[in-house]
Formats: sequence, C-alpha cells, structure tokens
Amino acid sequence: MTAKRTTAQRLGRLLERLTQQSGRLSETPAYGSWLLGRQSESQSRRRVRIQVIITVFILATNLIGIGVATLLLAVAFPVPSIFSDAPLWIAFAVAPAYIAIALALGTLFITRRLINALRWSIEERKPTPADERSAFLAPYWLAFGVLLLWAIGTALLTTLYGLANHTFIPVVGFCVSFPGILVAAFSYLFTEFALRPVAAQALEAGHAPTRLAPGIMGRTLTVWLLGSGVPVLGIALTAVLGGLLLGNLSKAQLAVAVLVIASATLIFGFMLMWILSWLTATPVRAVRAALRRVEEGDLPGDLVVFDGTELGELQRGFNSMVDGLRERERVRDLFGRHVGREVALAAERDKPELGGEERYVGVVFVDIVGSTKLVTSRPAAEVVQLLNRFFAVIVEEVDRHQGLVNKFEGDAVLAVFGAPNHLDRPEDHALAAARAIADRLEAEVPECPAGIGVTAGNAVAGNIGAKERFEYTVIGEPVHEAARLCELAKSEPGRLLASSDTLDAASDDEQARWSLGKTVTLRGHDQPTQLASPA
Repeated sequence: MTAKRTTAQRLGRLLERLTQQSGRLSETPAYGSWLLGRQSESQSRRRVRIQVIITVFILATNLIGIGVATLLLAVAFPVPSIFSDAPLWIAFAVAPAYIAIALALGTLFITRRLINALRWSIEERKPTPADERSAFLAPYWLAFGVLLLWAIGTALLTTLYGLANHTFIPVVGFCVSFPGILVAAFSYLFTEFALRPVAAQALEAGHAPTRLAPGIMGRTLTVWLLGSGVPVLGIALTAVLGGLLLGNLSKAQLAVAVLVIASATLIFGFMLMWILSWLTATPVRAVRAALRRVEEGDLPGDLVVFDGTELGELQRGFNSMVDGLRERERVRDLFGRHVGREVALAAERDKPELGGEERYVGVVFVDIVGSTKLVTSRPAAEVVQLLNRFFAVIVEEVDRHQGLVNKFEGDAVLAVFGAPNHLDRPEDHALAAARAIADRLEAEVPECPAGIGVTAGNAVAGNIGAKERFEYTVIGEPVHEAARLCELAKSEPGRLLASSDTLDAASDDEQARWSLGKTVTLRGHDQPTQLASPA
C-alpha cells in the first residue's frame, strides 16, 4: 500500500512539473521569439546572442543570393556563357576570391561596427538621443553595408566580363545586382528582428525617431518595393535583354530565363512577406496573450515595448492601461480596507448618496475590559501591536461569517451582519461570529479580555454625513442594545451576552448552542431584557 502511494505521489509530482513546463512554453516570449532569449538575460550574453544570430543569417542569405546569381548567369542567360565566352580565371579565381573576402571581412566588419554602435546597450548606459537613433537606424545601415558589398561585386564582375565581351555588361549587371537587392532586404528585416532587445532599451528612454519610411505602412511599402517591385522590374528587363539578344538567345532560352526570374520572384517575395507578417504579428500576439491574462484577473507585468512602429505604441498603450488597472485595484483595496469591502463594492456599483434605508441586521459590539490600564501600563508600540492582534481576530471572524466591520472606536469594534449585503438570517451569522470571537480571543489574545454583546433588529443603514464627507454606518436600537450588553458582559464569566429576542429569531441549530439566563433592564431601556450566553 505504501509503495502504491509513493508511486502515485511521484506521478503527481511529475504531472505537476509537466504542467508547469507546458505553461512556461505556452507563454509568449518577451521579445516575440525564444531565439532572442529572456528579458533577464545578462547584457554580455545577449551581445553574443545577437552577434551570432546576425552573423549566421548574413552568411546564409548571402550564400543563397550567390547561388541565385550563379543560377541566373548559368541557366537563365546561357548565351553568352560565362564559362566559354570569357576567361575562366574570372569565374574560377576572381569571383570566388571576392566572395570569400566579402563574406569573411565584410561580415566581420559589419557585425563589429553594428555592435560598437550599440555599445551603450551592452554597458547598460542610459542612451542619448544619438544612441536611440542609432538603435533604430542600425538595420538600415547593415542592409546598406550588404548592398554596398554586392554593388562592388557587381561593378567588378561587370567590368571584367565587359572587357571580354560587351554583351556581358547588361546580363552580369542584372544577374548579380538582382539577388543583391533581395539579400539586402532580408538583412534589413532580420536585423530589425535580432535587435529587438536593444530597441526595447531605447524605447524605455523615449519614442522611436522619425525615419525615412516610418510605421507599419513604410515598412510594408519598403518590403513590397524590394520583394515585388524590383523582381517584377527584373522580369521586364529579362524580356528587354532577351529581345536585344534575340540573335544569340532562342525563344526557349528566353522562356527559361523568364521562368527562372518569375520563380525567384515568387519564392523570395513570399519569404519577405512572411518575415514581414511575422514581425507585425508577434507584437500583436504578445498584447493578445497579456489581454487574455487580464481577462482572467491576472494583471501581468509590463509588456516589453520592442517595436518602433505603431505596434510599439500599442504595447505602450497596453502598459498604460494595465498601470491604470493596477492603480484602480490598489485604490479599491485601500478603500475596502478603510470602509469594508462590501461597502466599497456597493459604492462602486451604485452612486453613493446621503441617506439610508431600514434593514434587519445583526449587530456585534466588542470592547476591551480595562482599556485604560492596558494603555497606561505598556509602551505605546507594544499597545499598538497588541491591538492589531486583537482586531485581526475580530476582522477574520466577521469576514468569515459574511459580516462588515463597520467601526473601530478606539479599542472597541462595531460589526454588522445583513447590511449592505443581504443575509437571510443575520442573527445566525452574528451569534456564530460572536462565539468564534470569544473563543479565539481567550486562546490567542488573553492579554485583551473583552466584553461582547449581540443583538438583532431593524436599523437604518446608509451614508451619514455631508456631501463632501460621509461614511456608511448603521444607526438604531440594535446598536445601542449591543453596546449595553457589551458593558454588562465584561463582568460575566464568559464575557459574551445576547438578547433573548435575538436568540428566538435564530435557527434551531444556533439556539441549541445558547442558554437563557437572568432578566435585566439595560441602561437607557424601559423594558426588561432577558440575557442569553453560550451553553
């Protein structure tokens, strides 16, 4: 039996860990992707992460671009041939050498220059306006550096092949520059993704600076121009070049050239738009996930604002909304602590107005025996701690029995049951709470013996005072009677008394816990009152 229980406990712990892990995996990453790490990651580790991501991607996209350029030169425009109609040392010596130098030194120079421009982020310094601008212009400068390397390669190869045969000039110029533009576009988008943690730090200090193509519209139009406009222009140039070279290029070869260019356009255009849509969707997903948590009552921490477009303003607006909700909850909690949560909810639900209504309520009045001696015989700090323990017991039991602590009067407490919230049998709740308070005070705070009086009856409950300052309170005969019973209870053995009328209105189960006693005439009352105390 013990072995089975142990196995079940292990399975339970395993399921709990799996649930926690799945919950963590389902959370939206701070920067929209797990590739960018956690928000709490150290700056040195983040620098390495960003540099590795950018370096790997630049190398990969450039290699793909080189492959596309080779495919265009060898397949799309086979005439003139770069292998048979030009010196082989251009294709097998100059071109590979430049590619190796550009990939190695160019990538190293671009990434190191990028990291140096963002040194303030690594050193955790507050960014200056120039630093903020460099953070948002970094993707443009990186894309420009990549484009410059491709432009140099295009000029070099076009010149060398043009010296061998002037027909190569438009062909080589187009076939090398076309993938270079697409690679630069990819580099821009992916660098903007990789630098999200840095952009988040810059956005903490201020808003994104004005750029050439600001906002989502500018980003979308830029991607359209580079991902669709340039390729379509390439198709048009292919047709023009094919027409000019029709003497050397057959109709089948022209069709293949157009097909290759069109296929490259579809593939690269789709990839660019996919990256763009993903960059646009991730901030929205982060806000949507946070909104879902807000709907469930969990006010999350501030979202990381990592987008410099209108989506960043959306994230910033969500944070402002959550700050307002947190402040509202703080004020609501503070208000509820001062006046009672039920009164606070009623005030929030209905417009508070002066006046009251007659309600049937149960009333419990608690007052410390010998409070003057208690205050004078102890240091002030010790008295405060003791009173807090005393009041804590009363508040917990009143709340547990669905009542309202209406007043703290020095060392006395007035608790009401049945207002502002309706209770079917307020006297039952009041009597049960009084018994629990008496038992706990005797066991937990014996230094503060207290008299407790319990009554029930009709009273006026509502907002009393002036328009500028009022409070919710209960006024009526039950309140006075509970106070008189409390005074009388201080000299009784159990220090807890209730009126027989209150006990008569209670349920049979509660009546069984009490016994009737002597009859007295309370101070300020004309009619005698029969007393009841716990059995």
